[in-house]
Amino acid sequence: MPAGRVLIVLGLILVVAGVLVSLLGRLPLRLGHLPGDIRIQGRNSSFYFPLTTCVLISVVLSVAMWLFRK
Repeated sequence: MPAGRVLIVLGLILVVAGVLVSLLGRLPLRLGHLPGDIRIQGRNSSFYFPLTTCVLISVVLSVAMWLFRK
């Protein structure tokens, strides 16, 4: 694939990702604040691991990749 086509495809992917991020911010379901996400706050430190969010994104991407292969 020529370099020009690669840059066009990467640009389109970035535009689609930007639109999705701006639209997903308006949904009542907040990724990163789901039940099951681990949040530990101490006096001087905090730890946050979005476990449920990671699993949800993984499932959605796996289903999307499976559908694109068919």
